[in-house]
Order: sequence, then structure tokens, then C-alpha cells
Amino acid sequence: MERGRIGRVIQTIHHRGPDQQGVYESDSVALGAARLAILDLSHGDQPMFARERDVVIAFNGEIYNHALLREELVSLGHHFQTTCDTEVVLHAFLEWDTNCFSRLRGMFAVALWTESQRRLVLARDRMGIKPLYVFHLGRDLYFGSELKTLFEHPHIERRMDLTGLGYYLSLNWIPAPHTLVEGVEKVWPGEYIEWRNGYLHREKWYSLRLSPSSTWTLDTAKEELDHLLRESVKEHLISDVPLGVWASGGIDSSTIVHYASQLYPGKLNTFSVGFSGQTCDESAYFREVAQKYSTSHNEFDLAPSAGILGAIEQIPYYSDEPSADAGALPVWFLSKMCRSQVTVALSGDGADELFGGYYTYLADALAPRLRAVPAWLRRAGIGLLNLWPVSDEKISFEYKAKRFLAGSLLPPGAAHLFWNGAFSQQEKTSLYPAQYYPDPGHLMNTLPTEAFHCGEINRFIWLDQQYYLADDILYKCDRMSMAHSLEVRPPFLDHRIVEFAASLPESFKVNGGSLKHILRELMKDKLPPAVLTRKKEGFDIPAHQWFRGPLRTLLEDTLTPRAIRDTGLFRPEAVRRFVDAHMRRRANYGYPLWGLLMLFLWIKRWKIQTGTIRQPDSEPVQAFITN
Repeated sequence: MERGRIGRVIQTIHHRGPDQQGVYESDSVALGAARLAILDLSHGDQPMFARERDVVIAFNGEIYNHALLREELVSLGHHFQTTCDTEVVLHAFLEWDTNCFSRLRGMFAVALWTESQRRLVLARDRMGIKPLYVFHLGRDLYFGSELKTLFEHPHIERRMDLTGLGYYLSLNWIPAPHTLVEGVEKVWPGEYIEWRNGYLHREKWYSLRLSPSSTWTLDTAKEELDHLLRESVKEHLISDVPLGVWASGGIDSSTIVHYASQLYPGKLNTFSVGFSGQTCDESAYFREVAQKYSTSHNEFDLAPSAGILGAIEQIPYYSDEPSADAGALPVWFLSKMCRSQVTVALSGDGADELFGGYYTYLADALAPRLRAVPAWLRRAGIGLLNLWPVSDEKISFEYKAKRFLAGSLLPPGAAHLFWNGAFSQQEKTSLYPAQYYPDPGHLMNTLPTEAFHCGEINRFIWLDQQYYLADDILYKCDRMSMAHSLEVRPPFLDHRIVEFAASLPESFKVNGGSLKHILRELMKDKLPPAVLTRKKEGFDIPAHQWFRGPLRTLLEDTLTPRAIRDTGLFRPEAVRRFVDAHMRRRANYGYPLWGLLMLFLWIKRWKIQTGTIRQPDSEPVQAFITN
């Protein structure tokens, strides 16, 4: 990259770090960083870059145990100029090389350049909380926290990747290492990449493993989880800037409020988003939690009149890849409201994936019995449900029942992903004439062998931790929050809690009809009873209703026959059939249509090339890169 261009690249991610931006350039490398001020900048000790000997670091994230690491490194003879975690990571690398990453407790994406060796090391945190993309062209390597940084380079063609598109349409998200742009890959969570004189080496420095132990009792496990949560929340509260907690009124975020209210020295700020006109009065749960813990509570009512059209127009820029998860919209407004008062927020993200919080796990448990029913009878059931009048509920009875029956006709792995996904393989075939459609169920086969011997439900939990958590939940949270320069920290994803959850029997997670069983048992004498018994509503917009009302014009103006033909991706008449079926209440396609809407807005915003897509010959082989 010619000198000077890196400065323009950094401007594309100004929102990720509006307080400081800087660059480092040599004949071989150009590094840039933008940082949000979390510690007191008046001390001048929170650099984006640090340099020692001939090693330079560019760092994004937070290392919660940096003070302890500093003490150890000082005892080993290291000298520090600042109190910043960036410099600690640099010295840790100088002392332990790539083994340093396993000593870091936090969320991060990092680049380390050694000038004398012409060696670059990139790394991403264990769970994929912070993003990192790479593009390898000849002997050159380009990387960035967001796709838009790579789009600045003229050698990177913005060509649609058909494999990524197939996953997107099935799942609503794109599993690593794929993206929607040919040649651009996500760095795996817990992976490092070493570039040396044009040659690449990739290795997993951390691999998720579930190994249930029979030594736990429910009481001892509750005691350990209480200790781990207290320690994690304490570390995540460290900040010199105003801090708050996202409080949805559910058990996960309420658990964070419970511990934070005991550990935070001042009055805790909490923030919630609700939906006008929904059958569940979510605000009652928000307020009950806020009242119990005496928080300074802030609510936002996400009604169609709240400026949703303006937000939807901005999301394609900030979401990097199209966000087919309709929960991105409330997270956008939650982040916007939150940032008006605080710079850091704690969230309950990760608890569902660690402790078994999704209804899909109940479907996984019930499906073997349903599969004993003849397939023709299950198909007949779907036909009868097609006669059922559809409603505007977020996830209505007929929607869930049809989805469950249709999933039972698939292999278990594919069914698990389909229940929370979008278009079926058959629906995708009607949409576009590709020679190859990736089978989402194939992702199950990428898990290590022991995933098939740790329990049926644990196997699906493992799958969700490896893919859905990083590629949907954390992706959505990162892009929408950083669009507003807000840092969001998920205490549940402290790797000590992750590994503790991995050691639990699956009955501690899904117990009969009880989801997140151990977390409910731990919190039953702490949280308001209504929170513990609350039906899980999810965080999605009422897409079925809004596409028949306030978002209808936007949808139809975006998915015009001409716009569809211009991409060369889909059959216009097939897209029209889905839209018509939804508008005429023959079916609820609100969430798949949200995915198509965001895809077309993203293609237009970034001028993605779609007319000459190269067709993959066969399904790509995916496997973990292990030590």
C-alpha cells in the first residue's frame, strides 16, 4: 500500500475510535488504529500503538488482567512507559511470542509487526468478541477490523461470494471463515495468523472443547458459577468513563445487573428497548429489575415512528456485511440511547450459548420422537398448518409449528440450524439458479470428534458456540454498538466461565423443559420471580407486522424487479412470490424478507459486483486448524 493511503483507511472506522487515530508506516508495512478512550486520557497513557525494540503493536480491545501481567513482566525485567494494556500485550509478546495470547483475559484483535524479521502476527480473542478480516493477494496480506477498511484498497474486488450467500440465505448469518466477498475471510476466534516474507501460517491458539464431568453437583456448580460471575463482572466494570448495563428484563442481563449493582461504586445506569403494541409488556420486567436494584433506568420505545427508516438506511454502512438478524435494529437504538450517557456497557450476551437458553434445544430433544412419525404424515401436518390463519406475532404458533415439522424432515444438524434460520434449501433453489447451495448441516461435521460423545444437547450447544455466537450475536452487537462509539463487554464470555460451562453435564443446562437450568437455580432467590418465569421473547423486531405496514414501501421499493435483475442473483418472479405470500397473509416471511432487504441495501451501498459470480464446483472443505 502506497504511503499515505493508510490514513484514509483509518477514517472508514473513525466510529470505532473517535478519541484517537494514528498510523505507523515503513517500507514493508502500514498499520493504522482508532481507539475509544476508556481510561483517563489526560494521563497520556492509552496509546493506540506501542513500540519496543523493532516490534510495533496495533491493538483493539480490552485486557482485563493486564495489571497482573504487568507485575509478572516487571519481575522478568521488562520496563513500561505507560499503564495501558496495549503496552502489556506488546511486552507479553516479546517475552512469550505467540504463547502470550493464552495468558490474555479479555476481548481483542491485535497486529504485531517485527521489522527486522519482516514478520506480522495477527490474532483474535478466544470467543470472537472483536472482529478481524484478512485478504491474501499474492505475497501481500491486507487486514482490518471491518470489511470497509479492505474496500479502500483498489486491488480488492468487491465480488459477491456465492458460498457465503448460500449460508446467509439459510442461516441469516455467515459462518467463519466465509464472508460475502470473494477472497476475504474472517480470522477464526482463537486463531493467529503469521505472515513472514509473503508466506502464511495459520494456527488455533485456543480451541473450544466441551468435556462434561460427573463430579459436579448442582450445589457445587452453583457455588462455582456465583464466584466466577462475581469475578468476571468485577473486572468488566473497570473503567474511567461512565458505564451502564443493557437490561432486557430477562435472566441473562438481570444476572449482570445483580452482580454489577453489588460491585459498582455508584448508582448503576441501565438501558432497555421495548416494542409498542406487543402482547408482552416488556417494560414491566425492565422496571421491576430497575426498582429492585435502584438503578437509574432508561427506556426506549421502538415504535415505527421512532425513526426506523433512517436507521435502516445507515445500517448497511456500519454492519460491514448485511445483518440479516432483525435484532440489529433494536441493538442500534439501544446503543444510540446508551451512548448519550455512557461509553461502556455490559451485556448478557453468551449465556444462551453457554448454558442452553434457546428453544431450539427443546426442539432438538423432542425431534427424535417426532421423527418416529411417518414423514408423509408430518408433511400433511405442514399442509394443514398452511391453512392456519397467520398472525402478526413475532414468532406465532403456526410459524413455530411449521418450522418444527419441516425441520424434523432434515438430519439433526441441519434441523437445528433451520429452526433458527431463514430460507430452506428448496426455497433457495426457487430463488436463484446456482449450481451449488452449501448445506448448513455440514457445519456439524466440522466439530471435533468428541463433540459427538458429549451429549446430544451439548453437541448443538457446541455448534452454536463455535458459529452462531461469534458470527451472529457478537457480530451484531459489535457493529451496532461501535457504530455509536460504544464499547460493549459481555462478562459471561470470560473464558473461565466458558470453560466452566463446558465441564457441566447437559442436564445442568437443559433439564426437561427448563432452559439455562443452573443459571435459574443460582438466581432464583436473587432475581424477581417474574424475571425467572418470563417467557423468552427474543430481541427481534415485529418483522411480520412491520412489513405489512410501516416497512412495506421500503421493502417493495428496494426489491423491485429491475433491482433484482440487475444483480443477476435471483429470479424476480420468485422474490415476488415470497413478498406476495407475506402481504396476503398466506405465510409469515418477515425474517427472510428482512434478510433480502438488508442484502440489497448492502449491495447498493458498497457497489458489490454480482453479475459475473464464479460458481463453486463443490462444497468447500471446512476443518478446524488445530495445534
